[in-house]
Amino acid sequence: MKLDDIYLQHSLPEDVNIIPVMNIEGIRHIDDSELPDTLPIIALRNAVLFPETVIPITVGREKSVKLVREVYGKMRILGAVSQKDAKQEDPSPSDLYDIGTLAKIIKIVEMPDGGITIILQGIKRFKVKDIIATEPYFIASVKYLEDDINKRNLKELDAIAGSVKDAALHIIKLSPHLPQEAAFAIKNIEGHSFLVNFIASSMEIDNPLDKIALLREGRLKQRALKLLELLNKQIDILKIKDDIQQKVRSEIDQQQREYYLNNQLKTIQEELGINTNVQEFNDLRQQATKKKWSKSVAETFEKELQKLERTNTGSPDFNIQLSYVKFLLELPWGELSPDNLDLKHAQKTLDNDHFGLETVKERIIEHLAVLKLKGDMKSPILCLYGPPGVGKTSLGKSIAKALGRSYERISLGGLHDEAEIRGHRRTYIGAMPGRIINSIKKAGTSNPLLVLDEIDKVSSDFRGDPASALLEVLDPEQNVSFHDNYLDIDYDLSKVLFITTANNISTIHPALRDRMEMINVSGYLAEEKRAIAKGYLIPRQTEAHGLKKNQFKINQEGIDTIIGEYTRESGVRGLDKQIAKLARITAKNIALETPLKPLLGPKEVKEMLGVPIYQHDTQKGNEAAGVVTGLAWTENGGEILFIECVMSKGKGILTTTGNLGDVMKESAIIAYQYLKANPQLLSLNTKDFTEKDIHIHVPEGAIPKDGPSAGITMISAMSSAFLKKRVKSGIAMTGEITLRGRVLPVGGIKEKILAAKRAGIETIILSEDNRKDINDIKEIYLKGLNFKFVKNIPEVLEFIF
Repeated sequence: MKLDDIYLQHSLPEDVNIIPVMNIEGIRHIDDSELPDTLPIIALRNAVLFPETVIPITVGREKSVKLVREVYGKMRILGAVSQKDAKQEDPSPSDLYDIGTLAKIIKIVEMPDGGITIILQGIKRFKVKDIIATEPYFIASVKYLEDDINKRNLKELDAIAGSVKDAALHIIKLSPHLPQEAAFAIKNIEGHSFLVNFIASSMEIDNPLDKIALLREGRLKQRALKLLELLNKQIDILKIKDDIQQKVRSEIDQQQREYYLNNQLKTIQEELGINTNVQEFNDLRQQATKKKWSKSVAETFEKELQKLERTNTGSPDFNIQLSYVKFLLELPWGELSPDNLDLKHAQKTLDNDHFGLETVKERIIEHLAVLKLKGDMKSPILCLYGPPGVGKTSLGKSIAKALGRSYERISLGGLHDEAEIRGHRRTYIGAMPGRIINSIKKAGTSNPLLVLDEIDKVSSDFRGDPASALLEVLDPEQNVSFHDNYLDIDYDLSKVLFITTANNISTIHPALRDRMEMINVSGYLAEEKRAIAKGYLIPRQTEAHGLKKNQFKINQEGIDTIIGEYTRESGVRGLDKQIAKLARITAKNIALETPLKPLLGPKEVKEMLGVPIYQHDTQKGNEAAGVVTGLAWTENGGEILFIECVMSKGKGILTTTGNLGDVMKESAIIAYQYLKANPQLLSLNTKDFTEKDIHIHVPEGAIPKDGPSAGITMISAMSSAFLKKRVKSGIAMTGEITLRGRVLPVGGIKEKILAAKRAGIETIILSEDNRKDINDIKEIYLKGLNFKFVKNIPEVLEFIF
């Protein structure tokens, strides 16, 4: 068997016939005049073809396939040139090296995947003089190159060739993946040129430039020396790899030796009646007798403990099994903390920790009342949703304190692995229980209060969907037997009081939302924020910064300045931060013995906090024609929104700007088309629509805006621009419109009312269907506001002018 036969056997599928190396002695010294001056060129990726060698090439590019099929039907001669970047799918002439090899296509092999593989035999080196055509494939004018064999130094060349052969045989010996037949073939190669070219073609070289340099070298002696240098480098690398493998193998042998000795030691200890782990196993069984678990759990524990006893202490499985057995014991099976059923105490605790939030407090008191009468019931699953900073998360801790239960919090923000909820199976290395079961263990009771924070920010990817895993956790009918993959035993979660929090419930899985009792925790009025600052935030920051009560006080006007000019939120988190900043500055002044006023008013607040951050939501709807004030809902609460509309000569084109979403743009189109279809409402004619362009802009263009609730605001702004007439002052509005002129209800009414009050709005226009929402809101939120309920657009236009 020849060496190239071996190469092909390891490069082609099993069903491909082996192409033997033909006798190339006859073409080794072909006269240049017999060879074509121009050659079709095939670009090779990750391969360099040397003269006198045979290699298989997979052809996939359309241009190359066309070249191969045309050439194979004629002389079968082409030029093989390597490309500089193997990742280049469509190489240009500049992407090819200027050195290549004249080659003959011995055979084309059709592959099962539809591609083709060609068997190329190198004949003679050439240099590319010029690319004379690029379509349908490269055609180049070439100059053929002869190998320079200095016959005067044949002895020296014999010695170098012998060294190359020895180095190649050494590499085969060090490389177990290379076939041993290769060594037999190399030993039987006699020609120096064929030996050097074959080994250069076959060796694994990381840098393709090294192979190109070998092909470019015309002096056979120098090519052999360069090849010898590369082979020696490869031998050094293989020796290092072999040393590493020997070291690893010796470590494995040491582990096997230790395992054998440990088994012998264990046998000797058993013969002598000595077992170092007997006492530890007895302690585990003693602890198990005190657990309040079911019979099936007790049987599982005993089974796992017996498995642990049979496991060798030196085995890695021993510690894994021991950790699992101990985890079973650490779980509070059937251990319940008694609930404090004193309703007055619970009400007092909730009121002391949080201002307002009456709906949530009433729901907790109702649960306690039923529990007191019935004695036992499944815990409710509550979802507190609302803007940031209104006290949703901290409310969970207050409820736990009121009930006398253990409190644990699980943050779900950014969670995207289902195993975080259900745990990992113990077959995996580093397996851990899920967060739910782990929190039960930390709480020490089976009826703690668990807060699942930011449930609306759970995501999913290829590792599973945590939201779907939470369906079992938060379903009172299913969580009686919650299955954690690590625990592998059903655990009763029905006594756990789950409270989830969210900012935007629209992103919560619908099935998950259906399992929870939704409670809206809306934002605070300025009066409520003032009360929270006085009763909660200022005393807390005073204590946190080591100040005395008489050293840090803020009067009512000072608090109003912070609320109006330094915060812009529905909650009180930003207010708390600004008060903390004032406390820090006060503490610094006291430490530096700087004179200061203990009572801070608006002047002192501005001096300490700097330039006001916000000019908060002042109503501007009546300053010019075409400007109308709307109301919007955001995750941070309600905001007022200004819609600006101008008209100019044109062709009736409607333009919208201000970073508007698709739904909001559609509202503008509906408003424009309604006025166009009903011009009599504003006493307009056709020319007003065909000869004028209208432009709607919503300020603060960097902020994305969307939703249908700006519909009546859009049509009011357009009407004001058409009539060149300002709307009444002190008016804001929100509502969706239809092409029939109906005004539909929208959501977020309470947040929008709070925004209107902050902005000094006096009258709010709403859909008649939103009247029920107003009736559900407490009178304190509605004080100072008038409401105009409308059913259609004509009513809106009649009222605003």
